Amino acid sequence: MPFQDSVKPTFSLSSVKVSTMASSSSTPLTVSPKVLAFLTAVGAGNLGLLKKLASQLDDGRGMARTIADIKDDKGRGALHFAATAGNIELCKYLLEELKLDVNLKDVEGITPLHHAAGSEHIETAKYLIDRGADPAIPNDNGLTILHYSAGSGNIKLMNFLLSKGVNIECQSSSCSPLIFSAVCGQQDAVKVLLEHHVNPNAQTVDGLTPLFASVNNGSLECLELLIQWGAKVNVTLPEGETPLHVAASKGKLDIINCLLEAGADPNVRDEDEMTPIQVAARRGYRPAVEILFPKTSKIETIPWSVDGIMVQAAEHGDMQLSREAKQKAAEAKSRGDDAFQRKDYQAAVDAYTQVIDFDPNDATLLTNRSLCCIHLGQAEHALVDAEACREPRPDRPKACYREGAALRILQRFDEAAKSFYEGVKLDPGNEELANAFREAVEAGRKLMLESEGHCLR
Repeated sequence: MPFQDSVKPTFSLSSVKVSTMASSSSTPLTVSPKVLAFLTAVGAGNLGLLKKLASQLDDGRGMARTIADIKDDKGRGALHFAATAGNIELCKYLLEELKLDVNLKDVEGITPLHHAAGSEHIETAKYLIDRGADPAIPNDNGLTILHYSAGSGNIKLMNFLLSKGVNIECQSSSCSPLIFSAVCGQQDAVKVLLEHHVNPNAQTVDGLTPLFASVNNGSLECLELLIQWGAKVNVTLPEGETPLHVAASKGKLDIINCLLEAGADPNVRDEDEMTPIQVAARRGYRPAVEILFPKTSKIETIPWSVDGIMVQAAEHGDMQLSREAKQKAAEAKSRGDDAFQRKDYQAAVDAYTQVIDFDPNDATLLTNRSLCCIHLGQAEHALVDAEACREPRPDRPKACYREGAALRILQRFDEAAKSFYEGVKLDPGNEELANAFREAVEAGRKLMLESEGHCLR
């Protein structure tokens, strides 16, 4: 997956707080009055009333089973509410006497420990962990308690979790805590994690590093900390982008200067054969071009001056769009990137389609939409985008992979194997392509044997 320009994980610790009392600004719980009264009693910490109401709801299952089964419309039970209120005594009753599940998740994958931590009840969180609450459990967005504390800058909670031996390198389905803190611009959290010797160069499966995250977020403070602790500035994403490309695409002058001072190479080309100075020029960022110009080696096909670079960029695409059109395209791409991160692939397809209407030759957008279509099982559409991406530039390994993946879903295994093999020839060290090639060959062989078996019957 390509680097998402404006992907910033959206969460709020306040969003995991639960109010047991309805207010004019809250959505009423769609549960029975008795259940609502019971959960209100839990939130108020009234153990006597809790037991009385639970006995009224008990239909012979017993107190423990009855209380365990009482939940609101979001799947939150007594322990979730008690943890949110920070009521340790009530938590003790529910866990030590009734033996409720300390790691029970609500419909959003949030546990009582998430609720306690989100409400900043550190002592309650400590108690829950002592009773077996697992801080490594992620919610449905792939975020653990360490992610939450790192992203919100809750240093006290972070220090407690780290003192309990929580895995500082944990990679959830979203990212690591260090990347999350960098994305959210929490420099104090970044510093704490680095001081605990987290790997500053750990990558996600998509090649994203904490330094990329800080550059994308525009956090100079986080970037400087990461560089100080050994983060590499010349890493590349699958599409060939470096942090300097990303900074240039945003016109972030302080970030560009910081990267250059740290040894960033301004002559690296991405898969579109673009250097950072060309990226900046395409976006119309003349001040960025002026900074990069003396650092960049001359490109013979461009009139080599700041004016010459800007003029050629204007003649080749982005600058021809009106300012309003560019803004709409950027907003649509942002929506697509956010939707992709949420795994809402249909919304991502719709958004990427809007951007492609502005720039139908953007290969990255075509590969993005192709991937979304693969996730949606829309193999024919995925294949059309992959072929369109390969047509002007048949030497794109990623486009070969997208094409092969679509053909594989269509069970056109011979063609899929061919596409994967062409990708392997372009990028011999790409294990993903090599594995896909072998799997397509094997699937084709099995399909042929099955067909022969049917013919013999």
